[in-house]
Amino acid sequence: MNTITLIGCGWFGLPLAKHLINQGFQVKASKRHVDDLVSLPQMGIEGYQLDLANVTLDAKASSLFDADAIVINIPPGLRRGESDYIAYLTELKSLMGTRQYQKVIFISTTGVYPSLDQTANEDDASAFNGMSETLLQAESMFASMANSCIVRFSGLIGPKRHPGRFFAGKSDVSGANVAVNLVHLEDCIAAVSLILSTQDTLPIYNLAAPIHPTRGEFYVAAAKHLGLTAPEFNQQSQPSKVIDGQLICRDLGYVYRQPNPLKMLDAC
Repeated sequence: MNTITLIGCGWFGLPLAKHLINQGFQVKASKRHVDDLVSLPQMGIEGYQLDLANVTLDAKASSLFDADAIVINIPPGLRRGESDYIAYLTELKSLMGTRQYQKVIFISTTGVYPSLDQTANEDDASAFNGMSETLLQAESMFASMANSCIVRFSGLIGPKRHPGRFFAGKSDVSGANVAVNLVHLEDCIAAVSLILSTQDTLPIYNLAAPIHPTRGEFYVAAAKHLGLTAPEFNQQSQPSKVIDGQLICRDLGYVYRQPNPLKMLDAC
């Protein structure tokens, strides 16, 4: 495997691209806006403009999709009320055509697991609401492709994504008992790189740090870490879902670089 295409080169895609280049791969990457391509060649990245809402003839004729492997990382935007996610992915799959990739990695989320008092593994996904139904539909579009792997990220944390502001200064917050399910950018990069370099992988892996502090413990510490007013939690409990991210460890020997969300705060 020599050439890897990244669809999406933002908060996760850009550092992944840099990491892969350091490993000796040729990296192609897409950005939605042409102005954002300027800095990519300086980092050794072959940049392509791709707006799935308005695919140009140039984009259709480009060599962006000519690669040994492809990583698809398009934020769903469902929480913001965006509704074109499936249409964008349908267009993307059409652009990929009949190419045969050594690895197709589709980045999804653990939003496919309902908020129940349970430990959720890769087999527990369900279409329990409109958002999870859309996410599972998106996964299914690529799961049927040869050499595909779905990677479900837990809540993302890392540079420019410090969780300290999320509940800072708020009072009467419910769910202090709820387990925190997070994964650091460093582990997202390392795990996806491992999957790219492994021929035989399972169809789906969760990524979630193995330590799960409670929301009451974690978000108080996170706010204080930024010097902000800590949130005040009430006594109302909520279902506490724990995402099991250990399958990739058992199957591929992966070891989490950032296993403890409380210690991740220093790596933000």
